Amino acid sequence: MDYLGYKGKRVIVSGCFSGMGAATAKQLVELGAEVHGFDFKETDLELASFNIVDLRDPATIDAAVEKVGGKIDALFNCAGLPQTAPAMDVMKVNFIGMRHLTEKVLPLMSEGSRIATISSNGGLGYSRKIAEHMGFIANQGFDAAVKWCEDNMDQVGEGYAFSKEAVCVWTMFMGAQLIKKGIRINCTLPGPTQTPMMSHFEAATDDAVLQCFIQPIDRRSTPEEQAAPLIFLNSERASYLNGLALPVDGGFMGGMMTGQIDLSAMTVQAGPGK
Repeated sequence: MDYLGYKGKRVIVSGCFSGMGAATAKQLVELGAEVHGFDFKETDLELASFNIVDLRDPATIDAAVEKVGGKIDALFNCAGLPQTAPAMDVMKVNFIGMRHLTEKVLPLMSEGSRIATISSNGGLGYSRKIAEHMGFIANQGFDAAVKWCEDNMDQVGEGYAFSKEAVCVWTMFMGAQLIKKGIRINCTLPGPTQTPMMSHFEAATDDAVLQCFIQPIDRRSTPEEQAAPLIFLNSERASYLNGLALPVDGGFMGGMMTGQIDLSAMTVQAGPGK
């Protein structure tokens, strides 16, 4: 039984080379989807097509979307950079290029299509900065968003937390816009996940902070555990989920909000999700 409704559906997965993106693409192939992969590095997965895409370069995004063409039923934005990369590269990959890709795919979508993006629990601070982020995302186009960041590096900081917060606010804003066309958009906020990127978070983040983020479940998630909720959000079964920033963190947010997690180790550093 095709419970999630992916059989024969045409989908795009960015960031399919490794980590959560690779796990997402693999599971979608197993579900019978026609998967078109985008990444900066070539994947060894057997996909319907693969295109080299650098989210820092909108020309590569445009070329890849044009090459895939046709109707797109679902977009999975899984590409990302950690805070160890240059701040502007992080902003371009994690948000600005992701938004550009989404906007290029939207004309290929129709009623019933859906979009899911990986944010991070490193972006949990979005609720305190909604006005700030609304000002940022109001800058339409790749170049305008880059210029805003360059003019406001004091707010951008190392790029990771700000970019992941922006994903959450933009998802919520677009949820109310796109649903009028019958298109849903959501994002997930992963907790610490054992991907190749984790070594970068370990290098940039105190171990005590990393340990705090895995409470109360006391372990990191696997890429497959992050892929499954993303796939569900973009499935036919999730038809009433829209504009949602969904924590996939083993109970961290719930424990934090109810005072059951010791936050004494927390610092101003960005969290360690994807």
